[in-house]
Formats: sequence, C-alpha cells, structure tokens
Amino acid sequence: MSDVAAIEQFVKQYKDLKTEIAKVIIGQDTVVNQILISIFSGGHSLLIGVPGLAKTLMVNTIAQALGLDFKRIQFTPDLMPSDILGSEILDEDRHFKFIKGPIFSNIILADEINRTPPKTQAALLEAMQERAVTVAGHHYKLSLPYFVLATQNPIEQEGTYPLPEAQLDRFMFAINLDYPSFKEEVEVVKATTSDDQIKVNSLFSAQQIIDFQHLIRRIPVADNVIEYAVAMVSKTRPNGNEATDLVKTYIDWGAGPRASQNLILAAKTHAAINGKFSPDIENVQAVANSILRHRIIKNYKAEAEGISEEDIIKSLF
Repeated sequence: MSDVAAIEQFVKQYKDLKTEIAKVIIGQDTVVNQILISIFSGGHSLLIGVPGLAKTLMVNTIAQALGLDFKRIQFTPDLMPSDILGSEILDEDRHFKFIKGPIFSNIILADEINRTPPKTQAALLEAMQERAVTVAGHHYKLSLPYFVLATQNPIEQEGTYPLPEAQLDRFMFAINLDYPSFKEEVEVVKATTSDDQIKVNSLFSAQQIIDFQHLIRRIPVADNVIEYAVAMVSKTRPNGNEATDLVKTYIDWGAGPRASQNLILAAKTHAAINGKFSPDIENVQAVANSILRHRIIKNYKAEAEGISEEDIIKSLF
C-alpha cells in the first residue's frame, strides 16, 4: 500500500475510533484528540485535572478501542520501584524467577504521579524513555506500542513530590482536563446512572498502531515548517537572541530541543488525522499549547500579574 493510500485508510480508521470512544466518553473531544495524537506520534502524556473527571475511564476506553492491554497504577507515598517494575522471587526449585510488575502493559495510567517519591518516579521514567526496564541486572524489553499517561492533581499539593523540569520534558503533551459543560454533565449523569452496558469494540491491532506510527514518521515536512517550529521554541528562551519582550519579562526557563522535535511529530499526526499529506504552520500552532505548556517555567512576576502559559505561547505565533 502506498503512503497516500495508507493515510486515507488512517483517516477512516481514526474517525471510526473517535465514534467508538464517544459511546462511553461524552464531550472531552480535544482531550481525546490530544491523547490519540500522542499515541500515534509515539509519545507520552501528562493529564492535569481535578479528581472525578473520568480520567481512568477515558484511558481504559481508549485502550479497549485500540485493542491494547491497559493497567492502572495508583501512585502513593509508600510505592517502591519494585512494586511497578516487578521483582525476582525464589521458586520451588530454588531458582530465581522474575515476576513482571504492572508496567508490562501497552498503556499505563500512572495515577497521581506526583504523590510518589522521586525514586519510583525515576523507575517509571526509565521505562518511558528506554521502552525497557532493568531489574537485578537483567534487561527486559517492554512490548510495543508503549504509552504512559500520567495524571497530576492541581490541588492538594501537600505531601506531593512535583516532577522536576527534566522529567516533565519526557512527556510529549501536558493536557488540561476541564469540567464538562452543563449539557455534557447532564448526558454523563443520564449515562452513568442507568443499567445499560456499553461494549467498546477493538478497531486496531498492536501491529497496526506500530505501522501507523512509522507511517507518520515518513510524512514529509517542508523546511519552512521545521524552521517555524524551531523559531517558536527558540523564542521561549529568555536569554536567547530571539526571545520576545513578554518571554524576557515573565519566563525563567524556556523549552529545549525536545520541544521542537515533538512539535514536528505532533504536527505530522495532526495533519494526518485531518487527511493532509504534509503538515503546515497551522498544524504546528494547533499542537503548540500542549507541547510547550509544561516546558516553560514562569517567574514570580508572571504569577503576580496573572499571566498564563497560554498567553505567552499565543504571543509566539
């Protein structure tokens, strides 16, 4: 199959996928789109939202519709690396046997990742980066596709271990989850208080998802689009020559080269799901908010004057 035909096939399957997810998830269209873009781009996402917004249900539904294994890990202050990676035990023949932890799955929901100590966060981040884990000197490959969706609560900051900037940078997207609209909440209450059982059909296989990830990497990008993405990221660095006045005034730390890479990858996927064979500047702008939001560090002046990351990112366009 040619790449053009493959993209047309991808658009069709993507629409069917959205329809399947919408059977269970009411509204939240932008959030679902962003999660799917990061999956097909081969990246990980950080979901930021208050409790009770159906984050687990959303990820579980997406995993079912994609035909992938799903595991949820609740991060707590006493969680140890071995609790998520697995550990070696002595079997009845007195041989060491490795028992796999919950991290061995295609889609991992790392719930409240900022509740667990840095040691356990680091174990998860190694798996995200290397797609492999090391336990007792042995190297174990994780099955592909592999995707981590971590959640953080913006409230209740007591007893939390915020992720350092270098670790936040490992996430392709930071996705803000808002309360549903009044109409959507009415629909949610109707759907969740009845006895109806909704079945979500699997529309993809693991191999198909890997093939689509390779297809997206093969999409050509014009030099001017790459230069636009790199220039946008360069403008976020307050000490750089390209920095805007707004950035110099309100930003302590800007985005690194991983942001530029992710902008182009996500723009390719955004173009593909909309039936385009190459991304343009509009596609870069469409994904910029979620890719740059967690990579720019505001200073106290921005906090005092109520300047948001979105305001600063929009000024870069």
